[in-house]
Amino acid sequence: MTDPVTGPVTGPVTDLAARASELDAGDALAPLADAFVRTDGVAAYLDGNSLGRPLHVTREAMTAFVENAWGDRLIRAWDEQWMDAPTELGDRIGRVLLGATGGQTVVGDSTTVMLYKLARAALGAQALGAQAGGAQAGGAQAGGAQAGRREIVACTDDFPTDRFVIEGIAGELDLTVRWLRPDPRAGVTAEHVGAVLGPETALVLLSHISYRSAWIADLPAITAAAHDAGALVLWDLCHSVGVLDPQLDGNHVDLAVGCTYKYLNGGPGAPAFGYVARRLQDRLRQPIQGWMGAADPFAMGERYEPARGIRRFISGTPPIVGMLAMRDMLDLLESVGIAAVRAKSVALTSFAIEVYDQLLAPYGVELASPRDPALRGGHVMLDHPDFREVTARLWERGVIPDFRPPTGLRVGLSPLSTSFGEVLRGLTEVADLLARPGS
Repeated sequence: MTDPVTGPVTGPVTDLAARASELDAGDALAPLADAFVRTDGVAAYLDGNSLGRPLHVTREAMTAFVENAWGDRLIRAWDEQWMDAPTELGDRIGRVLLGATGGQTVVGDSTTVMLYKLARAALGAQALGAQAGGAQAGGAQAGGAQAGRREIVACTDDFPTDRFVIEGIAGELDLTVRWLRPDPRAGVTAEHVGAVLGPETALVLLSHISYRSAWIADLPAITAAAHDAGALVLWDLCHSVGVLDPQLDGNHVDLAVGCTYKYLNGGPGAPAFGYVARRLQDRLRQPIQGWMGAADPFAMGERYEPARGIRRFISGTPPIVGMLAMRDMLDLLESVGIAAVRAKSVALTSFAIEVYDQLLAPYGVELASPRDPALRGGHVMLDHPDFREVTARLWERGVIPDFRPPTGLRVGLSPLSTSFGEVLRGLTEVADLLARPGS
């Protein structure tokens, strides 16, 4: 019988080197790989969904920033360009990658802080007193529940930040978390969520793409189900922004958070973005009230008065330097288009599974991601009891995947910087190490 998630594990033997060459030759995006910084010490970078490669143009942009905007304009640059950077860049991310019109996305803080702010704001409205609602298409209410709801729906297999933040807020507000426990090689479905939704559900927090299995959650169906139950939904887009089009406005999403150092190549610690649907902005209270989110930051007033619209969700001074690199990547992504990026992503992960079938399955490696590309994001998870040790040895060979406990090797493939030949080189090294344990 064929497993509905992983499917068959064998197939016809092919010449993988010829196949990789053929795919690279037919890849219209292949020339873009030259735009990224590479070093001789890395033979195969299979971790682009954790930290994207830098662009050559970013080196030039950072030098120009030091000499001009910072070095020459100095404090004047705040008035000239920096004050509006969080919303200007947020609007661009929304337009190019999120399917979001302007005035709903803002850049700033880490993913953890942004997740806390939006989750805490939503739960404050749903559980503590304010009615957070608004009409969506068809007349249904998007988060139109009365105050007093006491439950949060979240997933045990989501990234630790999501779970830890929700645990903390639940303890702070004396709320209950209804934990979903999906198959770790698949992910949360609309049926899973529907089974736990009820009149007490205040917020549903889920990842659009599972950081382990790469399972794509049914964002439209889950969002609609939560709204039918009167709950708000907060989506974690960290593993989908830049490889998948979530169409936030069209799917009536309430809230979303995502990082910018993976497929947006913003660099280590690059700031996160937050999306708050326009219908909710003036009804949600910013939980970390900082001077930059005030109506008049330079009034130095005695009391906090929030800015109108998305700007109220800014807290402290924006991380201007951390926004530089992602601007360059947004230029590239906009020129290519998210549809072409997604097509290349599907092709890369499909080829990785081809290689797995021939080279890795014979050593007892198990596929822990969906075979169906419609259900699979931009990475492939493989399981084997020796993968912790294998990953460390791969790094010594210049092959860099991710290890995810307890036994997972995650092959993260950034579409614009990764070739099919690189995928084959990296996974061939995995097979070689499995064939010669201890070597």
